[in-house]
Amino acid sequence: MAGAKRHQSPGRGHDRLGLIRLALILFAAVLVLRLFTLQVLEHAFYAALAQDQHQLSQQLLPTRGDILVKDQQSATGTYPLATNQTLHLLFAVPKQVTKPADEAHQLAGLLTIPEDQIAQRLSKGKDLYEPLQHGLTDAQMQTITDLHLPGLFFSDEPTRYYPEKDIGAQLLGFVGFQGNQKVGQYGVEGYYEKQLTGLKGFIKAQKDPSGQLIATAAQLWQPAVNGSDVVLTIDRTIEFEACTKLNEAVQKHGADSGSLVIIDPKTGAVAAMCSSPDFNPSAYNAVTDPSVFNNQATGSPYEPGSVFKGITMAAALNEGKVTPETTYTDTGEVKVGNFTIKNSDLKAHGVRTMNQVLEESLNTGAIFAMRTIGPDTFAKYVKAFGFGQPTGLDLNEKPGNISGPASGKEIYAVTGAFGQGLTVTPLQLAMAYGALANGGKLMRPYVVDYLAKPDGTKTVTAPQTIRQVISPETSATISAMLVRVVQNGHGKRAGVPGYFVAGKTGTAQIPDPTTGGYLPNLTIGTFAGFAPVEDPKFVMVVQLVKPRDVQFAESSAAPLFGEMAKFLLPYLDVPPSPSAATP
Repeated sequence: MAGAKRHQSPGRGHDRLGLIRLALILFAAVLVLRLFTLQVLEHAFYAALAQDQHQLSQQLLPTRGDILVKDQQSATGTYPLATNQTLHLLFAVPKQVTKPADEAHQLAGLLTIPEDQIAQRLSKGKDLYEPLQHGLTDAQMQTITDLHLPGLFFSDEPTRYYPEKDIGAQLLGFVGFQGNQKVGQYGVEGYYEKQLTGLKGFIKAQKDPSGQLIATAAQLWQPAVNGSDVVLTIDRTIEFEACTKLNEAVQKHGADSGSLVIIDPKTGAVAAMCSSPDFNPSAYNAVTDPSVFNNQATGSPYEPGSVFKGITMAAALNEGKVTPETTYTDTGEVKVGNFTIKNSDLKAHGVRTMNQVLEESLNTGAIFAMRTIGPDTFAKYVKAFGFGQPTGLDLNEKPGNISGPASGKEIYAVTGAFGQGLTVTPLQLAMAYGALANGGKLMRPYVVDYLAKPDGTKTVTAPQTIRQVISPETSATISAMLVRVVQNGHGKRAGVPGYFVAGKTGTAQIPDPTTGGYLPNLTIGTFAGFAPVEDPKFVMVVQLVKPRDVQFAESSAAPLFGEMAKFLLPYLDVPPSPSAATP
């Protein structure tokens, strides 16, 4: 009908309003979700984005894990031997420096670089960044800040810090520069670099034409994962005592160097490991001789000398070829082809037992014991005790050289019987004596008790038996024979009143690389032993290289062993044995 008015359907109006309401609800939901994402889920990203670029990059770098040792005095049961502290980098923006010479004069004495070099760096007028000095403390930063010098700025630098300074330096290693990056080098720092470092974070986001990140643009944010803490089997008190006494002994005897290793023979856990001379890992760049970084206990194989006679005797005992009372006639020398081998005292002792061979450290007696089993069997035992191969310690180590005895040639077996013509490390020697003490079981050494990951989980090291080298009966017999060495022989100064201590001295000649013979009047003194013999709580090897005031180990290495043993037994709560004779 013409002129009639159209009326909108009520249903359609309600539908349109419903759609509008739904759209508003969805918009609000998206807005709330976005705000929740920005303020909660991605808060760390935008908080970092709100800071300057330096602070942002800091949040993308993981914190290096600590290296801790056992400490009975600590409430946590551990103590950090390597941790982190924040120091500061002083840098200049020379473009903002108004009086370079004046500022350099005020900074002189506060920095380690000369005044003229400071002035030179501050005078680079167009330069926007010139580093002046790393590693400044809070106090040093405040002193410089109070000068109110234009163009000077600071940035934080996470720095590795070693609270005990030189104690256990070679075991720990250090964190130093390789190219432009700081990485762990040597020791635990180097071996566990990956675990200690953690994982870097990253940001992928759009940038505006000026290079700034666009906060509202799509981005990918991955925070850093901090490194794991490495908790060692090392006992802080034992390590401190061992390293201190080793350094004192090296200085006392004018020795070139020394090492000391203490292990638990039942588990293979390392309680202490020291080398001397040592260094401060916090100031590793002040070291002028890089060889000091080497862990002598694991990385410096040497000819051990008569301390090896304990290994030779154990092999002959285990094969049933000798007993402690088996005798031979000592003529003072043994001829092998064109070679004549003599006792260290150059004397003939007549009829002697195997007990007396160890007590008096007779080369001819060690040769007699080796010949009862033959060169091939002797070589098998040398290898079975772990020589000539890495022990499996979670540190870098050298295997030593047993190719002489392994060749099957009698002359090499003869000299090897008393510890010459083959090379071992102090750690290998400690593990072999651990087998003598531990019922014949050779254990794998370990120095890391567990890794503590950032998520709270732990990776624990379990003791591992490598092999049964000798029988428990042989272990008991050789242990008793080694007690006699400490009570009656050259090892008296290694004894502790009230305890049965087992051990053997070794005074080894040092090969001359020029002549192929041995250096005159220079030796390496070693003592390897364990206590108490009825239930050994520790095995210890001490070594002094080229002591100048004494020639034989009974006057150098044995006394050092005795001093440490006198400390260890009470510290480990080992009661004296009522039947133990006073050495």
